[in-house]
Order: sequence, then C-alpha cells, then structure tokens
Amino acid sequence: MANAQLHIVDCEYLKQIEGARRDLHDLLLNNKQFAPIVLRLAFHDAGTYDANAKTGGPNGSIRNELSNPPNNGIKNAIDFCEQVKTKHPKVTYADLYQLAGVVAVQVTGGPFIPFIPGRPDAPDQQDSGALPNPNGDGQHLRDIFYRMGLNDKDIVALSGAHSLGRAHQDRTPGFDGPFTEDPLKFDNSYFVELMKGDTPGLVKFPTDKVLLEDPAFRQFAELYAKDEKVFFADYAQSQKKLSELGFNAPR
Repeated sequence: MANAQLHIVDCEYLKQIEGARRDLHDLLLNNKQFAPIVLRLAFHDAGTYDANAKTGGPNGSIRNELSNPPNNGIKNAIDFCEQVKTKHPKVTYADLYQLAGVVAVQVTGGPFIPFIPGRPDAPDQQDSGALPNPNGDGQHLRDIFYRMGLNDKDIVALSGAHSLGRAHQDRTPGFDGPFTEDPLKFDNSYFVELMKGDTPGLVKFPTDKVLLEDPAFRQFAELYAKDEKVFFADYAQSQKKLSELGFNAPR
C-alpha cells in the first residue's frame, strides 16, 4: 500500500466522508451490537501490514479475504458498512472500514480518534499477513505487531479494544463469552478485569493473560487499569497509528 497513489481527496470526497461518518454514527448508535465486529473489521484490514515489505495494511482488501480463518464473522461487518458505501460511493473501502472503526469506538463511549481520509483501495490484493492467534505468547504478539511497525505500548493499548465484544466458538475455538461485564461499552474495564484474574463468565485468552506475565506489557496494563484517561489517550494514538499503516497521510 505504501507505494500506491493517495486517493484524490477533493471537496466532493470530503463531503462524502462526512456523510459516511454521520451515517455510520447513526447506524451504530441505533445498532450498538455491531460496534465490536465493525471495530474488528478495521483492525483486521489494517493488521496485515508488513513494515519491511510495505505490503498489506488498511487498503480495503479484507473484503476479498473472508476465507482466511481469522476473518470468520467479518462479513457481517462488511455487509453493515455496505449500506453506507451505497450512499457514499466515492468513499474507498479502505477509508470506510477505518472510519467505521473510529466511529464504533466513539459511539460506545471511547475516545475521539482523529481520522485523515485518502487511503486507496487494493481490490485485487489478497493479503496473507498473519493476525494474532489468541493462544499465542508474548513473543507471538511481538512478532505480529512488530512486523506492522508497532511497539509494546501499542500492543497493550490495542488489546484494550476487548472491552467491546465477546469470543465466539466459530472464530476462536475453545472460547465463548464476553471479556467484560458490559461488552457494548468502551472503557478500561478490560484491564480492570485482567487484574482480577479469572472471573466466572468472562473470557481471557492466553494473549490477554500474557499482558500480566510479561513485565514490559504489565506496566502498561496496570497503568490503564488505574487510569482510564491515560488509557483513552494512548489507545486513540495507537488506533490512529494502526489505521494509517502504510498510508502516507497528508498532514
């Protein structure tokens, strides 16, 4: 994606972006149950980025990658976003999916995340970049996120997105249930629950537990459990970074 031309962002395109933002906001506000899967769509489209090869990233190609097992269930989010795409056809899928992720966080109580449009689509690209395996260890998380060009703080902050949604057997075999008491509220409860240890009815992946087992990760997890404002600030920065991987956003 880094070598692709920026999508032309003119006045008409900006109007359609703002229209898409409003429609996404209204749709998600009235259908909050879609917020977690829409946020997952944004993460998975961006998460294939390879900082060395300059391939993958938030280019909209995930709609061609639904056979990739980690993307099970993502079609629901793609179909949800398609109703907005139909109304605002100039908006690229790459921009739409990242904008949807930003709005999903905001309507569920999370921080405002700045969004810069202009991502080009790669409609024929089949990204094969690995995504995090929930059964992985700390080295696995670093292998995946460092490949993208992200760091330890990004890993922990972005893990906090598990305050939304739940685990599903068809997507994460062996796990079923929410991560927090209110899976449609974006807050720091993921880290609060993490500090409590195993809680009946709530799910913790091995990749969640490693955030306490690894000293470098734990310092951030403890901080975020104590201070939601710090978590929100770091999370917004990390999701913005994730949403712009390989995208030389105009400043």
